[in-house]
Amino acid sequence: MNRRGYAVVDVFTERPLEGNPVAVFADGSGLDGELMQRTARELNLSETVFVLPASDPRRAEAGVRIFTPTAELPFAGHPILGTATLLGAERGLELVRLETGAGPITVRLDGAYGEMEQPIPTVELFSAAADLLAALGAADPVLPVEVYANGPRHVMVALADEAAVGALAPDLGVLARLGAIGVSCFAGQEGKYRTRMFAPGLGVPEDPATGSAAGPLAVHLLRHGRTAAGQPIELRQGIEIGRPSVLHARVEGSLKRIERVLVGGSAVVVAHGEYRLQ
Repeated sequence: MNRRGYAVVDVFTERPLEGNPVAVFADGSGLDGELMQRTARELNLSETVFVLPASDPRRAEAGVRIFTPTAELPFAGHPILGTATLLGAERGLELVRLETGAGPITVRLDGAYGEMEQPIPTVELFSAAADLLAALGAADPVLPVEVYANGPRHVMVALADEAAVGALAPDLGVLARLGAIGVSCFAGQEGKYRTRMFAPGLGVPEDPATGSAAGPLAVHLLRHGRTAAGQPIELRQGIEIGRPSVLHARVEGSLKRIERVLVGGSAVVVAHGEYRLQ
């Protein structure tokens, strides 16, 4: 029987049973994508990660494949941070480089805290904004509704205040029909924001903490004059579903030339186990 060990890491939290849990299989060698996808569906977490040997060990410590319950992602934030936390602890590393479908990602570790440098996202107006807002039941957004791509595609919807974010009760069926997107709804000021992310088209009705959206959200705020380059922002997510999470992000460079997009948070290992996969 093919048994594979895995760990569960709660990411973007310092406390077990909060944040966003990710399952990390330390050895994904010999498993095909179909079996990985079925395993992710079985676990039914926002994402499941399979660690593979790096194609070039001089440039990375490992490769990863990342799956939601219904789709493979080229990149995702909390799976990368959770995997880097595990590998860093096992190998005594303060710098972990991971090969992803969106290119190499570097994570710097300081104890339980890690910070990743994300791909700089592309941006365009979201063509189905009217349908999206109707599905959210949201009032007019206070910033343009734009979609950012850094591997996954995230649509940014800025609302008037945090109460409006907390009150959202979206039609998940309509959102799913809009495609494989994450919808990040947020509000706040002075560098502190409350956010919720819905991605039913990827098998994730509501995500407790979305690292891959945190970087684009920081870029969105910079582009529309709500923050300055280099200014750290704090994002609180997962409150409505009982998984409070804290994410940190900042954009370095300038509005005309973004140099780096950085997202960080804490992570804690909460479980180890073994799965029979074949």
